[in-house]
Amino acid sequence: MTTLPAIADGTHLFDDAERWSLDELRARQLERLRTTLQRAYDNVPHYRKAFDDKGFHPQDLSSLEDLRHAPMTEKTDLRDNYPFGLFAVPRDQVVRLHASSGTTGKPTVVGYTREDIDTWASLVARSLRCAGVRPGDVVHVAYGYGLFTGGLGAHYGAERLGCTVVPMSGGQTAKQIQLIHDFEARAIMVTPSYFLSMLDEMQAHGVDPAPSPLQIGVFGAEPWTPAMREEIERRGAMHATDIYGLSELMGPGVAQEAVETKDGLHIWEDHFYPEIIDPITGDPVPDGEVGELVFTSLTKQAMPIVRYRTRDLTRLLPGTARPAMRRMEKVTGRTDDLMIVRGVNVFPTQIEELVLALPGLTPYFQCVLTRPDRMDALTVRVEAEPALSADERTALAARLAEQIKTRIGTSATVEILGEGGIERSVGKARRIVDER
Repeated sequence: MTTLPAIADGTHLFDDAERWSLDELRARQLERLRTTLQRAYDNVPHYRKAFDDKGFHPQDLSSLEDLRHAPMTEKTDLRDNYPFGLFAVPRDQVVRLHASSGTTGKPTVVGYTREDIDTWASLVARSLRCAGVRPGDVVHVAYGYGLFTGGLGAHYGAERLGCTVVPMSGGQTAKQIQLIHDFEARAIMVTPSYFLSMLDEMQAHGVDPAPSPLQIGVFGAEPWTPAMREEIERRGAMHATDIYGLSELMGPGVAQEAVETKDGLHIWEDHFYPEIIDPITGDPVPDGEVGELVFTSLTKQAMPIVRYRTRDLTRLLPGTARPAMRRMEKVTGRTDDLMIVRGVNVFPTQIEELVLALPGLTPYFQCVLTRPDRMDALTVRVEAEPALSADERTALAARLAEQIKTRIGTSATVEILGEGGIERSVGKARRIVDER
């Protein structure tokens, strides 16, 4: 069993909100929610119309439960109001712009006032401390910089905590590894799929990752499974924690997993109010039930957002390491990542769990969707370890296909590829290739 590094207690560094009672948190949420809804209604034409169309107005909010009557916000609303239509302040008060890649249409644009940037840095600092990072640590940031929120969000937060930041961004894997060792980075912020590529690079050059100075990984920007956590912790002899965020809401730092419990991500509810809804009906479901995560910002100035549908599937659980702050279960699927193969719901994370459970297979895989003869078909392409013989690969393909049929309930063709057969990502892994 892998022995993980000891983590120094950081409770003396908690900020005031982390010490609030549940009653105090709920009172602050209601106060901030009223302010946010009124701000959106008064300053954003889209929200004024959406509220009016629903027949619900900010002054109608008398309890947190009343939020269910407010309109929801979809990603299409951000695109339809491109670029600055959802801003609640004049453009000259916006000190930073971030945006999505826009690969499926117009990008979604997010703006920040100086106060928003300050809040963001504080929340990422809180998240890093929750993950076990301490002031004075060297933090290696391998999230992408630029319009993507990951790199700069991580950067500002680590500086706010009092860390030494290495702003490496993605790519140049060999150089990443060299700098981690030379600068003695104690923590890394990166997507889990790219970190696996870094571990492979180390081992390909005869370097054992376990003695690395890294003790803590803060992984996010893509769904990843408990099986991947186990692999990272086993190979890297380090703690692997989950960070959650999305650019439409702020960026990284909306929720964070505590290193001492690793039992889901505590949502920073003093700034973001969570709901879980039925993704089909849109109706709220009770805490503890799985559904789609919806967020309302409570303190954003430039771009308040009301009941934003994240498309992430999870459930809300009571707080543990931060008792007043609810936890969200680790996100392992999205409604827009759902593949329906001959009537069976399939998520890439289900495939990932099966792949990681079979010795001889690597974590690199893709789900390829095709439509021969008017019926959807799934092909799983996965890399095998280099030393395997042709017969062993054939047996593994049959075994994985059997597991997919037995555990998930659908048929799939499995193709076993050699090393490098699946493209390596320096950001989010591309798990689904739709060729229909």
